[in-house]
Amino acid sequence: MHKIYPLALSLTFFAGAVSAQDVQVMDFEKYDPPSTLVVPAHRVTRAKFPFIDVHNHQNSLGPADLQRLQKSMDALNMKVMVNLSGGSGARLKEMTGSVKANAPQRFIVFANVNWSGVGEPGWAEKAVKQLEEDVRNGASGLKVFKNLGLSAKDNTGKRVAVDDPRLDPVWAKCGELKIPVLIHAADPKPFWDPMDASNERWLELKTHPNRRRGSDNPAPWEQIIEEEHRMFKKHPRTTFINAHFGWYANDLAHLDTLMQEIPNMYVEFGAVIAELGRQPIMARKFFEKYQDRILFGKDSWQPDEYETYFRVLETKDEYFPYHKKYHAFWRMYGMGLPDDILKKVYYRNALKIIPGIDKRQFE
Repeated sequence: MHKIYPLALSLTFFAGAVSAQDVQVMDFEKYDPPSTLVVPAHRVTRAKFPFIDVHNHQNSLGPADLQRLQKSMDALNMKVMVNLSGGSGARLKEMTGSVKANAPQRFIVFANVNWSGVGEPGWAEKAVKQLEEDVRNGASGLKVFKNLGLSAKDNTGKRVAVDDPRLDPVWAKCGELKIPVLIHAADPKPFWDPMDASNERWLELKTHPNRRRGSDNPAPWEQIIEEEHRMFKKHPRTTFINAHFGWYANDLAHLDTLMQEIPNMYVEFGAVIAELGRQPIMARKFFEKYQDRILFGKDSWQPDEYETYFRVLETKDEYFPYHKKYHAFWRMYGMGLPDDILKKVYYRNALKIIPGIDKRQFE
């Protein structure tokens, strides 16, 4: 008999009448047997075409860091890394200065805004002035972290909504400067849902309890996402890159509707490639329809994990695993995208909207 204990991390197996020492107790996280399915498999450790990773995070880009990173980038065929953690002011100037002196073709840096003080007299003017300075010092875009909408508070202690009108001058200035805004709002919706047997992210929440939110912590998921979309629509002259497919990689029909409603919105698939890989037919149709507005993004710098992305995008392989079971316990399938779409996703779309990239490295 096979006894299952609901919401437990351990599995206990019994095979007929056995002695106590024959009972196997195993963590569910560890139970991940290789599939016995025999189908063609193609490991893709290097992208078919040179690519730009628009979603990466590096706290330091000193000379030694740049040398180390380029070695791994070359092995992946990554021509340009976009570092979204540039900060602002002196820190950003130091980072862009190092890139300019040591690897000007290979790295792009985005600035960040400090939301502290929203609501204080002159805050917006100060933030816009700092952003202008950061762009003069080499920033090619603005990255907005998820603290906006979640933990950022104004000068009275109130949550700052993503579409707070006091932030409008920042978004408008990005449009004026012709730099994109890559924004991460909220997190996957299941983080807000009850942590029970019907929650597909239960294992992730069990192993990473700090990711659990609850229904209104600090606001309902739908509210935060709607704030973001209202802000996009309010600033049609600003280009927005919605990180993680806007958390709608699991509902491409709805994302399709949003893409039609918000023509200034691009998407990138950092940390959600597993969602696309489990629906290859629908995902391929989405890529075909929006091939001019999808960018390559990874999020975390783990070079050995990129091959999962390449395999989903480039091959027609069947039933292969994601690299983190707690994040995606299901198997995936390749979309087998044609070369013209791959080139757009890998680099052409990024070249259109991110200034400062040396185009001579491509084709």
